[in-house]
Amino acid sequence: MFSITVRDHIMIAHSFRGEVFGPARRLHGATFLVDATFRREQLDENNIVVDIGLATRELGAVAAELNYRNLDDEPEFAGTNTSTEFLAKVIADRLAARIHKGALGEGAKGLTGITVTLHESHIAWASYERGL
Repeated sequence: MFSITVRDHIMIAHSFRGEVFGPARRLHGATFLVDATFRREQLDENNIVVDIGLATRELGAVAAELNYRNLDDEPEFAGTNTSTEFLAKVIADRLAARIHKGALGEGAKGLTGITVTLHESHIAWASYERGL
């Protein structure tokens, strides 16, 4: 399996509901490094997984939708604990939708999967992996 990974970041604010979250139940900020890994079994006719420039652009566009937002104020997340794991899935699903609409070009037709990893810090991160 071949893969490439591109990186961006988001800075968000949010709070959580539930005793398990302790002090994170209060409004707080988080900065995440966001890695998106694109996979395919065979390289395309150009010997690449996908156009890295397009992958970088699309990850940046998805990140911009979340960046500098208080997720508690976003209607689509109302009543949801926007955990790191949850946000990794949101980003992966949004990237997948862009891929299916052709945003990564013809070369993306051979992609088989994507993994999005959000790094909370240098010692903790979460990922979501999905097929395409």
